[in-house]
Amino acid sequence: MNEKGILLFGGTFDPIHNGHLIISRSAAEQLGVQKIILIPSAVPPHKQNKIFTEAEIRLEMVHRAVEGDALFEVSDCELHRQGPSYTLDTVRYFHTKYGPELPLYWLIGADSIPELPGWYHIQQLVEECTLVTAGRPGSPCCCWDRFQNILDARQIARLQKYLLATPLLDISATDIRRRVPSGLSIRYLVPEPVRHFIRQNNLYVSFPTGRQLG
Repeated sequence: MNEKGILLFGGTFDPIHNGHLIISRSAAEQLGVQKIILIPSAVPPHKQNKIFTEAEIRLEMVHRAVEGDALFEVSDCELHRQGPSYTLDTVRYFHTKYGPELPLYWLIGADSIPELPGWYHIQQLVEECTLVTAGRPGSPCCCWDRFQNILDARQIARLQKYLLATPLLDISATDIRRRVPSGLSIRYLVPEPVRHFIRQNNLYVSFPTGRQLG
């Protein structure tokens, strides 16, 4: 494993799309890491009241999305864990697997920054891995003052340092799930193996009304 570290990228991936792959590859290139591990989540703590496609199906789509690409690996570690998928638990899993000296980077979107103060044991998390932020279209400005009573100045400065200039791609899983039942094409939004898998398995043929999906 490259001594420069690993980029971890967790998400529901419902479905995984080209934006996930392009942005994570850009982040890996800027960080100088040679491995990205995609981690489909079971029950994200901030999305416990939402509905998701079965974990095994989401995992299969992630595998198909990156098959043959040596930069990417896929981990199902969160799918075997009971309860919510806390980032800190996952980071500690990889420290145990690869050793505490290997730097771990965790990729998030800029729209997640306002939520960070409420993340599980955020103080410990920023000490055990480096949070790397990728830009996203329409993301709110970073209001760092809300962190002052939670993180110290050094930790805040580290968050600010790892704001990366990644491609701003307006692709979302929600939009993809809405396009399918409307008969709209998702070509070029998801990798071709994923598009074929969605079609062959009749995924997302109905978009629930009155409920939030993913």
